[in-house]
Amino acid sequence: MKVQEVMTSNPVTCMPDTGIEQAARWMVECDCGALPVVDESNRPVGIITDRDITCRIVAKGKDPYMLDVRDAMSTNVATVYGDASLEECMELMEENQVRRMVVLDDDEALCGMVTQADLVKHLHAEETAELMREVSIGTPAPSQIH
Repeated sequence: MKVQEVMTSNPVTCMPDTGIEQAARWMVECDCGALPVVDESNRPVGIITDRDITCRIVAKGKDPYMLDVRDAMSTNVATVYGDASLEECMELMEENQVRRMVVLDDDEALCGMVTQADLVKHLHAEETAELMREVSIGTPAPSQIH
């Protein structure tokens, strides 16, 4: 099975200059915990999570109404191609210790997102346990990455 068969196609995205408040609203409206951050060519340049906003902005007493996504996003974006197998995707998630991957098309533009939950629905119990264990070991807090 391929990533493109289980991913969320065309997820809501934002740009580095999108306001934090707007990004948070989109997360609520779309019931998601992360937004890929893209440039004008729809190429990923980062990712912002609800946890990034909480740890890097709110917990540090910064005013979210005055800041943009670039002030809280992670610039390390874990990516996978849509035609990769679920096993390849799982290995990349484990290597990068991430719970979600930005999915790229052949032009390296964003075409989807795949999450741990998407994979779990299609993996065997042993693979699921391994994935959960590996991405959870030593995962740094958002304040330690940038």
